[in-house]
Amino acid sequence: MLATSSQAAILAIVTDIEGTTTDIEFVSKVLFPYAAARLPDFIRTYEKQPQVAAELQAVRSLLAEPDASLEAVISQLLEWIRTDQKVTPLKSLQGMVWRFGYQNGDFHGHLYQDVAPCLQQWRQQGIALYVFSSGSVAAQQLLFGHSIAGDLTPLFSGYFDTRTGAKQQPAAYQAIRQQLGLPAQQILFLSDVLAELDAAAADGWQTMQLRRNGQATGVHPVAANFYQVSQWIGARHEPAVTV
Repeated sequence: MLATSSQAAILAIVTDIEGTTTDIEFVSKVLFPYAAARLPDFIRTYEKQPQVAAELQAVRSLLAEPDASLEAVISQLLEWIRTDQKVTPLKSLQGMVWRFGYQNGDFHGHLYQDVAPCLQQWRQQGIALYVFSSGSVAAQQLLFGHSIAGDLTPLFSGYFDTRTGAKQQPAAYQAIRQQLGLPAQQILFLSDVLAELDAAAADGWQTMQLRRNGQATGVHPVAANFYQVSQWIGARHEPAVTV
């Protein structure tokens, strides 16, 4: 009798946020305007605090203007927000401002309705969960910690942001894989962005594209929601068949 080999089981899932767990409009129409409106006064008030001061200095370094005035730094940050730039010090400062909004109940982190139950199911199955987003780790934790489904942070084993590397570069996924200590084929990356999925696949990861808004498809498996991701994982975890 010949037993066919089963596919490698998924032991870890790394998920994107915008367009994957969370409606992009929550970020573009709630979080970004909130930060843009409050960031200038926040910076002027807390510029001397070490964490804020370090990010302001990082902005000056990126501008190659070590003596740039505070107002020039604020102006640049607002321009980066307007043009949706993935700049690490901006993401860190936005996260600090959003903390006030979450804690004050000004808003809660949006999640698609299938996200929380599937995350809980995967964790119960022994799959480790991680986040990789262009938003700062602090912002990720705030969104899941103050989500419309409650505090989901206990479900996650770790978070990664652009300090790990650019999301469209394979080197970032290699660095994450090394931290997870798992073979690439046992890690599943979920995202709606083809270039990110391509980068993860280049490092050998399993990938799945979330098509919540009818995006164009590439070579990756496609799911409309996390329930379909669960079905795909379940099929991989089925025992080998004897023939």
